[in-house]
Amino acid sequence: MSDSVQIYFVTNNTHKYLEVKIIAEKYGFKLIQLTGEKIEIQSNDLGKIAKISALNAFAKLEKPVLVEDAGLFIKAFRGFPGPYSSYVFKTIGCQGILKLLDGVLDRCAWFKSVSVLIYEPFILTGEGIVEGIISTEPRGSRGFGFDPIFIPKGATKTFAEMDIEEKNKFSHRAKSVESVFSRLIKYLRTLG
Repeated sequence: MSDSVQIYFVTNNTHKYLEVKIIAEKYGFKLIQLTGEKIEIQSNDLGKIAKISALNAFAKLEKPVLVEDAGLFIKAFRGFPGPYSSYVFKTIGCQGILKLLDGVLDRCAWFKSVSVLIYEPFILTGEGIVEGIISTEPRGSRGFGFDPIFIPKGATKTFAEMDIEEKNKFSHRAKSVESVFSRLIKYLRTLG
C-alpha cells in the first residue's frame, strides 16, 4: 500500500491524531487531521455516535474518513461517564472522578473505543476495550483526558505515564483503529 493513500481523521484532539497516525503509517496510509468537521450526536451508544459522525464527514468531503469515539466506563458508577466522558472531563476532570470514588473499594473501569472508517465502497467499524483500574491520584503528564488516573490491566503505569508506543500496546483506541485498518488492507488486496 502506497503512503500516498490519504485518510482524513476527523478529530479536534491532536493527542488522538498522534496516537492513530502511528497505526495508519504501519498500514501504509497517510493520516491527515481534519478539525472542525465532527458532528457529534448525543447518544448512549458510542458506535452510533462514531458512525453518524463518519457519515456526515464523508458526505461533506467525499474522501476516505476515519472517526473514533471513546469513553471511560467506571464499574462502581454502572458505566458512567461512558459516552459522556468528554463532557465529564471538561466539567469535573480527573479530580472530580477521584472525589466521587473516595472511599469506594471497587475501582475497576474500562475504556471503550469505536472507530468507523469509510473508504468507498467500505464502511468498517472496529471496537476496542481495555480493562483496568482508577488510580488513587493523578500520575503522569502525557496523553489527555482521564489518562492520568487510568492504569490498564497488566501495567503499573497510568496511560499518562506512558509514551505513545507503550500506550498503544494496551490502548482501546489502538485496538479499534487496528481492526479497521487491518480489514481495509485485506479487502483492498482482494480487489486486486
